[in-house]
Amino acid sequence: MEKSTIAIDTKFPRQDAYGAISMPVYHTAAYEFETAKDMADAFCGRVLAPDYSRVMNPTVMHLEEQVQALTGAANVFAFCSGMAAISNALLTVIESGKNVVTSRHLFGNTVALINTTFARFGVESRQVDLLDLDAVRKAIDGNTACIYLEIVTNPQMEVADLAALAEIAHEHNIPLIADTTAIPFTQFSSHEFGVDIEVVSSTKYISGGATSLGGLVIDYGTFPVVNKRIRFELLFNIGSYMSPHAAYMQSLGLETLDARYRVQSSNALNLAKKLREVKEIKNVNYVGLEDNPFHAIAQRQFGPTAGAMMTIELADQEACFHFIDSLKLIRRATNLFDNKTLAIHPYSTIFGNFSAEQKADMDVHDTTIRISVGLEDVNDIFEDIVQAVRNTSK
Repeated sequence: MEKSTIAIDTKFPRQDAYGAISMPVYHTAAYEFETAKDMADAFCGRVLAPDYSRVMNPTVMHLEEQVQALTGAANVFAFCSGMAAISNALLTVIESGKNVVTSRHLFGNTVALINTTFARFGVESRQVDLLDLDAVRKAIDGNTACIYLEIVTNPQMEVADLAALAEIAHEHNIPLIADTTAIPFTQFSSHEFGVDIEVVSSTKYISGGATSLGGLVIDYGTFPVVNKRIRFELLFNIGSYMSPHAAYMQSLGLETLDARYRVQSSNALNLAKKLREVKEIKNVNYVGLEDNPFHAIAQRQFGPTAGAMMTIELADQEACFHFIDSLKLIRRATNLFDNKTLAIHPYSTIFGNFSAEQKADMDVHDTTIRISVGLEDVNDIFEDIVQAVRNTSK
């Protein structure tokens, strides 16, 4: 069965009493049991039945089962945001004295999570060039908890070799944890390249137009501690489970993900080609372009599409601000993979609280505009960018 069909026709965990064809929103905190034994079995995890909506809810379970059917994962856990998914995934493997081998090319809040928040609890961040496999090997020791990366870095647009990193991780019996938000799991299987734990901001493509916040931990079962710690420890003790209403919105979004992604990724490729002809734009960085340094590995890993995120380079920060202020159609907003095209200046926003030296080390430049390409007609998107850059250069 094709993934586009699976996304729409995944069966409910239990048949709805009224035969609803969309999973109802179970806005309830608790659930009644027939017997004391039934209650005890649910609370102790001997059966997978909802007991309290901080831990399990039928609407959220349906989203988890949709994703599990699409990915072939052993377990899927839905959280209240992408950052909650990242935090919970890493919390399954880290502890005081451990280290995380990762990249200096990460989303700003992920950098802060590992380098600042986890550091306060005795976890070391070891940032290396993940394109340099020898450097990765040298960074790993007996206290390394995992290798962590983004499959297309935001906003540097770097693509590392997943299979090679997985081989190194597994030589040391540690998991490869990958944020795969940039390319939907309906398009490629990260586990085929050795990824053990996948984290996704479902706020992005899945929610269907930025309708709701959410995050997913997709566990392929190769490190059983992940399922055990999330299901019986972190959901109970941290309380960052997805809300039922968000799960309802994201289940609906998942049904149209394949169709929307095909348009967005096609728009992105066509837009990138057009923008290269605009003389006011210094550079267009999109891995779907054939001469991009990461094009070959992106195609090998992700297939023929390259996502809906790109960056353009302008003369300086003043030009970037003037460009953003001149946009008429494109929204001045954060987020990625909305139905609407979005533009942001990462240097002054997402990375705004980092020092100039830190931003330079992360290859975040004040000349960069990040564009998330939406579902509008690509010619309309292009014309808005052209008028904005030409207004900037006057």
